[in-house]
Amino acid sequence: MTNITRLFDFPYYQLEKNNLPDALVTKYNGEWVKTSTQEYLDKANAISRALITMGVQKNDKIAIISSNNRTEWNIMDIGVLQTGAQTVPIYPTISAQDYEYILNHSESKYCFVSDLEVLKKLNAIKSNVSSLIGVYTFDEIAGENNWKDLLVIGKDSSTQNFVEERKNNVKASDLATIIYTSGTTGKPKGVMLSHNNIVSNVLDSSDRIPLVEGQAKAMSFLPICHIFERVILYIYQYYSISIYFAESIEKISDNFKEVKPDVFSVVPRLLEKVYDKIYAKGTELTGLKKKLFFWAIDLGLKYEPYGQNGFWYEFQLKIARKLIFSKWQEALGGNVKMMVSGSAALQTRLTRVFAAADMPVMEGYGLTETSPVISVNDMRNGLFRVGTVGKLIKNVEVKIAEDGEILCKGPNVMMGYYKDEVQTAEVIKDGYFHTGDIGEFDKDGFLRITDRKKEMFKTSGGKYVAPQMLENTFKQSRFIEQIMIIGEGQKMPGAIIQPAFDFVREWAQLHKINIGTTNEELASNPEVINRIQQEINEHNTKFGNWEQVKKFELTPTIWSIEGGELTPTLKLKRKVVLEKYKTLYDKIYN
Repeated sequence: MTNITRLFDFPYYQLEKNNLPDALVTKYNGEWVKTSTQEYLDKANAISRALITMGVQKNDKIAIISSNNRTEWNIMDIGVLQTGAQTVPIYPTISAQDYEYILNHSESKYCFVSDLEVLKKLNAIKSNVSSLIGVYTFDEIAGENNWKDLLVIGKDSSTQNFVEERKNNVKASDLATIIYTSGTTGKPKGVMLSHNNIVSNVLDSSDRIPLVEGQAKAMSFLPICHIFERVILYIYQYYSISIYFAESIEKISDNFKEVKPDVFSVVPRLLEKVYDKIYAKGTELTGLKKKLFFWAIDLGLKYEPYGQNGFWYEFQLKIARKLIFSKWQEALGGNVKMMVSGSAALQTRLTRVFAAADMPVMEGYGLTETSPVISVNDMRNGLFRVGTVGKLIKNVEVKIAEDGEILCKGPNVMMGYYKDEVQTAEVIKDGYFHTGDIGEFDKDGFLRITDRKKEMFKTSGGKYVAPQMLENTFKQSRFIEQIMIIGEGQKMPGAIIQPAFDFVREWAQLHKINIGTTNEELASNPEVINRIQQEINEHNTKFGNWEQVKKFELTPTIWSIEGGELTPTLKLKRKVVLEKYKTLYDKIYN
């Protein structure tokens, strides 16, 4: 049996155990096209042979920019890694200037892009990247080199011995990939992850996945260029789970119904949106159906695992699952056993209500620099606790510094930042990676994250405010789409808020309130401001007086990745929001 020490060992391991007919599945022109494990490897080997023929050397860098997850991404990944070269995955949504910076900084030789939109962005800066020899596309685009050209170049398998030689020269400790963190501040940093960093993380966290090997389907839609989704895809390959790639976020509900997945990964913001949609549908019900819907939700919000609420609660839950929650299941295909959440804090109400609906969300914790998993919940074996990110995975050590910062040590900790020894030395000290997150262990060893160290601030009264906790609470309001808590050095916290424009319009229509037609008119409407004030007042009661939001301003614009307010994993770019809405900040504090 293949001993897994390098990333390209995963598909070989799968082939020996289960040659899946649908190892990787992508929809092309309205049809799901299956790639078997054998075909996956045959194509990856053809890519390796082509790259060697094209002169790609060990330690060369190959960039991949794809606006959707697809079979080609994974074939390229294995094909590149087998040659001893490294992949540089790039977020498709970042600016053309960031493309230029990353391609130059990594000295990428070739770049593979998904479609015309990404290609146009790349072409705008291509002439400024001197290391770039060629660009290939996954989609068929007239006049452009296509990735299938490499399958033709590498068709002759008689040169496979060159690939085997390269593979044998790749050590577990070698660099595998450079992942440029989107970063909430400054230039992207290139996180260097070795084969062993990622392989160890896959193997050490894989026993938290409660699925039967070779008998499950996964849906993948979070960007593979992010280490969270990428590691999950390697875990699926390890477990011989068929991977179906969603067409897009817009078509995801159709894809769920077609594929009927057992598992998928989410980021909290997406789950919040799913819940808001379900909740909105519930409000449209009438009579007994509406009563039952909200009874089930109230029950779900009290959920505790392992029957802790007693027999009567469990009996009611059984009824709620049959009458109400089964419909939620159907909307996601009907087979969901679990979801995996990472990248930001998950609201506990969502953890409870989806677990009550028999679709538990296993929240985990980690960073790109830790490959990424440090800890994760597991529904089985008593390893699930609401409001925590679970217990540590095997071989990973964590200690809490005096100021509450989480420090991590283990085979998953990155090699360092590419070409940046100074920043590497700032975060790796005495063998521990300093995560920048504040957290604590409960008495049973479950880890709880309380905030980002850099995001905590002090008011002029000397009191500390943890914005993430406040933001997560206020975002439970259906009137609030995004919120950023501000107030460093000021006498009290304030907030810049992006209203949930669609919901506010529905509310205004229902109450026959004229709020105009534009977002500008909505954001300045006194009745809207007054209604959001009520929401703020209600949630303020959950916090100490020094933490409460005393003043806020509404933005007329939608915060987005493209607009620069959010990172590709939908986290706030605080610096950008502050700069963009400086006039609103001044209104609050002047």
